Amino acid sequence: MQQVTTEYVRNLNGITQDFLCPVNANIYNIQFLKFRIRDMDSGQTLFEVERDQDEESIENLPPEYQDEARRIKYHFGPQFFELKTVGAQLTFSVGNKPVKNFTIIERHYFRDHLLRSYEFQFPFCIPNSTNTWEHIYTIPEIDEAMRQEMINNPFQTKSDSFYFVGEQLVMHNKAEYDYSSFD
Repeated sequence: MQQVTTEYVRNLNGITQDFLCPVNANIYNIQFLKFRIRDMDSGQTLFEVERDQDEESIENLPPEYQDEARRIKYHFGPQFFELKTVGAQLTFSVGNKPVKNFTIIERHYFRDHLLRSYEFQFPFCIPNSTNTWEHIYTIPEIDEAMRQEMINNPFQTKSDSFYFVGEQLVMHNKAEYDYSSFD
C-alpha cells in the first residue's frame, strides 16, 4: 500500500473513495471539541458544532459507525459565493504525547475538478492540552457557469481533510457541500 505523506495528498487528482487511514491511526488522541465557521467580514457564524469533552470519542464507537462519524454535510446556500474569506475555528485536545508539526491539508473538489487546496500548520501542542486554532480560507474565484452547476448539484462539491503529525497521517475526514437555496 502507498504510504500516505503530505506530498502524496498534495498531488491527489480527485476526492478519495475511502479513508486513507484507520481511526486508530490517531495515536496522539487528538479530539475535536468545537468547530465554528464564520464570515470574516461580517463575523456571522455560518456553522457551529460543539462536543462535550466527556462524550465518547470516535475510537470507542462501534466499527460500523466510525466512518460515518468522520463525514459531515454542510448546507451553506448560494450566498456563500459572495463571501471573500471564511474563518474556521477549531478547538481540540491532545493526549499525553507532544504533537509536533500538526498539519491540515484540505482538498476541495467539484466533481473531479480541484477548486482549491489549503494547508495550515500548528507548530506544537503541549501534551494533555486544549488548543484553539483559527485558519482563514480565501474563497476561490469560481466562474458563473461552474457556480451555477455547484448550486444545482447539491453534495457534488466535496473535500478531504488530512491531518498529519510530522509526515504521519493520523486522521482523515470528509465533507460534502450543498449551495442550493434554503427553501
